[in-house]
Amino acid sequence: MAVVIPRQEYFDRIAKIQPLIREAGLDAVLAHGHEADCANVRYFSDYWPTFESAGVLVPAEGEAILLVGPESEEYAKGRSVLPNIYKMVEYREGADPEYPGIEVATFKEVFDKALKGKPLQKLGLIGHTITPLPVYESLKATFPNAEIVKADDVIRQLRSFKSENELACMRKAYAISEQAIECIFAEIKPGMTELQVAGIAQREIYKNGGEYEGHALYVFCGQKTCNAISRPTHNLIVPNEVIQLGIGARVNGYCSSVGIPFSIGPLPERKRRLVEFGLKAHLKTFELLKGGKVSGEVVREYMEWVKEQGFDKYMLYGPCHSIGLMEVEYPWMESTSTYPLKKNLTYQVDTFFYDTDFGLRWENGARITDDGVEMLSSKYMKYTELKL
Repeated sequence: MAVVIPRQEYFDRIAKIQPLIREAGLDAVLAHGHEADCANVRYFSDYWPTFESAGVLVPAEGEAILLVGPESEEYAKGRSVLPNIYKMVEYREGADPEYPGIEVATFKEVFDKALKGKPLQKLGLIGHTITPLPVYESLKATFPNAEIVKADDVIRQLRSFKSENELACMRKAYAISEQAIECIFAEIKPGMTELQVAGIAQREIYKNGGEYEGHALYVFCGQKTCNAISRPTHNLIVPNEVIQLGIGARVNGYCSSVGIPFSIGPLPERKRRLVEFGLKAHLKTFELLKGGKVSGEVVREYMEWVKEQGFDKYMLYGPCHSIGLMEVEYPWMESTSTYPLKKNLTYQVDTFFYDTDFGLRWENGARITDDGVEMLSSKYMKYTELKL
C-alpha cells in the first residue's frame, strides 16, 4: 500500500512556520537544498532538486515561492506542490553555464512578489551551510542594506516532530530496508564484491516502493568495518570475517537505516565478543529512551554503562541521532543536550564500536512515545552467522 504526504500538509507547514518567522523578526526565510540534501526544499514543496540547486522563499505573510535553475522549470512545474515558480541563473548547476538568451527572474522581482513591494530588511537563510555562493552574492548585491542571518532554528522544531503521515513514510522505509537485508542474506556469497552486495539492496529498495537510498549504502568487509563513514568498493566478501551492512531506503523523502554486523561462517572469539556486546549496548539504548527524559541523561547513562562493562575503549560515539528527511538531522543527542524527549521525535539508535582491525554498527529506528519507544525496525536485532 502506497503512503503519501498529502498536498495540504505542505501548505500547513508553511502556515505553521510563518508565525515563527515573525517572532524571529524576519521578513522572510529562504530555504535551500540540492540533490544530496534536499530536505528543507522538499519539506515545503515536495520538489526534489536534481543537477541544479533550489530554494523556497517563505514570507512572513503570503504565498511561498519555489526558486529553481534555468533547466529545472518544467520539471518543477510537474513536481512541486507550490504553484509560484521562478527560474533563476543563481541556482544553475555546478558546471556554471551562463545561459545566454534565456529569460530568468531576478531577486528583486521575486522579493517584490513575495513581500508585496515592501522593502526587505531582514532575511533568514535556512540551510545556510549549503546556500550556493552565487545566491548569497546576488542577495547581498540586490539588497545591500538588508540583514541576512542564519535561521535554521526557525524550522528545526517543525521538522523534529513527525506527523502521522511522516511516520507512515518512515515505517515503510524501514520495512523496505529489512526486506533488502533478507535478500542480501539469501544471495551473498564469498567472492562477491561489496558493490555487488550493495546492488542487491538497491534492487530491493526500488522493487519494494523506495524512491532512492536513504543514504550511501554501507557494505563493508574486514578492515573496512573500522570506518564510521565510508562507501562500498570492489573489496571482496570473505568468510569468517565481520561484514557490515547499513541499508537505508527513502519513501516520499523520509529515510530509514538498518545496520547489522554479521558473518559467513564463524567469527574468531575476540570479534564475536565485541559484536555481541554491541548488540547488548544497542538494546540498552532502547531501554533508556523514554518520553519526558532529558536527552543528555540518556547519553550519560549509556556511556557510564558501557564503561562499567569494560568496553569504553572501543566506543567512538553514541548512542542516538535524529532521523527524518535526512538520515542524520537535528536534534543531536549528546551528553550536553538539555532538551526533553517528547512524543513523535524520531531517532536512529546508532551503536558503533571498533578495534584496531574491525568495527561494527547496530542501527535501528525509534519513535519516542509517552512511556517509551516504538521500534521502527527490529527484525535483525540478533547476531547472524550465515552458513559457508
